[in-house]
Amino acid sequence: MTDPITGATESAAEAPVIVSRDGAVAIVRLNRPKQLNVLDVAMGEALLAAFERLSADATVRAVVLAGAGRSFMAGGDLTVFHADPGAAPQAAARLIDLFHATMLAIRGMAQPVIGALQGPVAGGGLGLALACDLGIASDDATFLSAYTKIATSPDGGTTWSLTRLLGPRRALEVMLLNEPMDAKTALAFGLVNRVVPPGEVEAEAVALAHRIAAGAHGATAAVKRLVDHAVTATFAAQLAAEKASFVERAGTADFREGIAAFLERRAPRFEP
Repeated sequence: MTDPITGATESAAEAPVIVSRDGAVAIVRLNRPKQLNVLDVAMGEALLAAFERLSADATVRAVVLAGAGRSFMAGGDLTVFHADPGAAPQAAARLIDLFHATMLAIRGMAQPVIGALQGPVAGGGLGLALACDLGIASDDATFLSAYTKIATSPDGGTTWSLTRLLGPRRALEVMLLNEPMDAKTALAFGLVNRVVPPGEVEAEAVALAHRIAAGAHGATAAVKRLVDHAVTATFAAQLAAEKASFVERAGTADFREGIAAFLERRAPRFEP
C-alpha cells in the first residue's frame, strides 16, 4: 500500500523520518505525530542520515523540514530518561550527540533549510527550528524553551541561536521563564520569517524553497556560508570573506549568465 501524501510504502510511512522530493526541493518530515514528533534515538539516527544524504546530493537545491500531525517537534522523548533514571546521563549523551550532529549537518550543508513550523515547537524542537536557515510559522505555532521546567539546560544550539537573535537579556527571559511565545511575537522578534494561516505552513515553505532552488546554487550556498561566518567574524574578516567569495563566483558560468541576462533585460537561465 502507498502513502497518498509521500508516495512511500506502508512500512516506509511508519518510519520516524520520511524524505520525499518535489523537483529540486527535498522535504524531510518528522513522523511521530501521535507523540508530537518528540525525538528518540531512532528519529535522531534517521534525521542525521537524511541530512547527510541530502547534503551530498547535488540535485537537491533546497530542503523543507516539517513535522507530521499537529506539531513540528515538542522536544525530546522524556520516556527515554524515565524508563531508567540511573542511566539518564548516558542516554542523554547518546541522544544529544545525534541531535547535535544533525544541527551541524544543517548548518554546514550548502542547501538552505526551511522549517515549516506548526503547533508546539518546544525544547529541542525550538533548537531545531532555529538551526534552519529560514522559518515559516503557522499562526497556531507556539515556541517554548521548557528545559528548566525539567531541571536541565538547553541543547540543540538553543542558547547560541536565541542569544544571537534576541540578545542576552531577552534570551535569558525566554529560557528562564518558559512562557510560550506565539507566532506573531516570534515574527516580531526575528525567530521566524513569515506567519501563515493554519494548514498552509508546509505549502508556503515548499513554495519558498522552489523560489530559492530556481536561483544560482553556488550563489545561494555562498550567501548561506557568509551569513554564518558573519556571526563571529570581525568586520575586516567579513570584508575579506566577501571579496574572496565574489571573486570566486565571478569565474562561474552562472555569473556570466546573470550579467548577460541583466544587460539583455531577461530572466536568467542558471545551470540546473
